Amino acid sequence: MPEHTSFFSYLVAMFPALGTNIHNLGATVAGRPLAQHDAEPLLASAFVVGLLILIALRVRSIITKQDTAIIPDAKLTLRTFMEILLGSFYDMMKDMMGPKRAKQYFPLIGTCACFIFFSNFMGLIPGLNPPTSSWNITWGCAAVVFVAFNYYGLKENGMAYVKHLAGPVIWLSPLIFPLEVFSTCLRPFTLSIRLMLNLAVDHLLLSIMIGIFPLFLPIPFMLLGTLIAIVQVLVFCLLSSIYISLATEHEDHGEAPGHGKKAHAHEGHAHA
Repeated sequence: MPEHTSFFSYLVAMFPALGTNIHNLGATVAGRPLAQHDAEPLLASAFVVGLLILIALRVRSIITKQDTAIIPDAKLTLRTFMEILLGSFYDMMKDMMGPKRAKQYFPLIGTCACFIFFSNFMGLIPGLNPPTSSWNITWGCAAVVFVAFNYYGLKENGMAYVKHLAGPVIWLSPLIFPLEVFSTCLRPFTLSIRLMLNLAVDHLLLSIMIGIFPLFLPIPFMLLGTLIAIVQVLVFCLLSSIYISLATEHEDHGEAPGHGKKAHAHEGHAHA
């Protein structure tokens, strides 16, 4: 398969109308026609979204049946896999911000976890490129998180959320406020670039090794790619949860104390 192509490239080539619509979409949204290579991450993302919808419908049809929902499966099935995946991130959020806020903000983090997880693992399938190796896709995910945690902060704390950025004392606010605003606006860039670079480099390295040694040598790199795919989902969702926790930590004074300090500690470990 030629460089920078995937099965989605041949899909566009097989259906010229699809390529025409992609070009028109780029001209309408971005102001310029999208090249075929630029459209591949969008098609791959649409494929992941469609796959997640099918998985969600299948799992929902199982758990809505009372005779099967209350009995856990004896082996690893699609239902148990999704329960483990989503349950792990919910437990992470619950430990960080308490059960009330974890339940309130879990739909966003759970959606990010599912999309990034399946997108990352597409890179381990020959002939497919992970959508998360494109900055356009990771920037979109990070931008959603950025808008969300600022909205949550303003919704829960009002103007106190903005006042918090000015620091504890008024006379330091001219210095602290610009730094805090810059640091807050920098978060989506670090989120998106970290995810994109790790997946792009890993996929490139795996492609090179498969091209040179097509038999057994790529197996260690595929194991490494599996580890990177899992870790990057965890890092993205962990940092996103920390940002939400920090933005809404004064929202409920009835929760157990120390969640704000715990979020700061998690942020330090994640950045490290």
